[in-house]
Amino acid sequence: HTIHLYPTGEESLTLLDGRHEFPFSFQLPQEPLVTSFTGKYGSIQYYVKAVLERPAAPDQSVQTELQVISHIDVSSPALLTPVLRSQEKMVGCWFFTSGPVSLSAKIERKGYCNGEAIPIYAEIENCSSRLIVPKAAIFQTQTYLASGKTKTFRQMVANVRGNHIASGSTDTWNGKTLKIPPVSPSILDCCIIRVEYSLAVYIHIPGAKKLMIEMPLVIGTIPCIGFSSRNSSITSQFSMDMSWLALTMPEHPEAPPNYADVVSEEEFSRHVPAYPPPIDCEEQLCCPVFAYIQEFRFQPPPLYSEIDPHPTDVEEIQPVSFML
Repeated sequence: HTIHLYPTGEESLTLLDGRHEFPFSFQLPQEPLVTSFTGKYGSIQYYVKAVLERPAAPDQSVQTELQVISHIDVSSPALLTPVLRSQEKMVGCWFFTSGPVSLSAKIERKGYCNGEAIPIYAEIENCSSRLIVPKAAIFQTQTYLASGKTKTFRQMVANVRGNHIASGSTDTWNGKTLKIPPVSPSILDCCIIRVEYSLAVYIHIPGAKKLMIEMPLVIGTIPCIGFSSRNSSITSQFSMDMSWLALTMPEHPEAPPNYADVVSEEEFSRHVPAYPPPIDCEEQLCCPVFAYIQEFRFQPPPLYSEIDPHPTDVEEIQPVSFML
């Protein structure tokens, strides 16, 4: 869209020497605008451009980027419906099968916002002879369409891992949480770029292909009504800041407090031996350090007799020697 603005509503205006400022505003188009987005192979960007036309001289122009958010309300009925998937896989090949591995997973609704934690309900049954590991992850899929061609980019944005499940055992996730990191909201109504999300619950099986089920997700901007007010503040922050994935770390992280500052002098002298002065990390390392600790002192564990009044009930562990 190109919008021409004239300070006085006329076609031309003569200005004297000096600085001139003209406040202005304009209405965005009524049709829905796609959310600003920068992806792997393309982007959706909006700019405000000002042009100064001068007779017998080149035009001068400046422009600044304008961030646009197309709101998605996750309280809509279509995004409040639960999603359930199940699948089973026979482990082994041909006649040498060791048994099936079954997986069923459920999420309470389809729509979530940035910062929310998704409770995952899953049941895993391991009837094979292998040790398996259940996992869950959120995937972002970017789809680009141009000139009759399609290009797709897929990446994992968050994941969580469960406990190992031995052969003949089962495991249940009763609301295991997976937090949504700062990501762009879903883009579903654009004819050239689509941004979609899915929650995958899968099982790593040694020596076989993973067993995976995927459930669609919609990342919105307006949280579900009836949930905590914390989600509202998260959405407010989201609408003000569009740099979702720009993570920064302090140049000089603050060191932890000295052990002597948090305990009494008597306890400090009784437990903590003398240590040499700390080593300067910057002199020893040639690469930047993301985190460093000047003092690393912990209180030693208490004696066994201070915890258990019957130490003789525990079998004594004998030292073991090895010969090389």
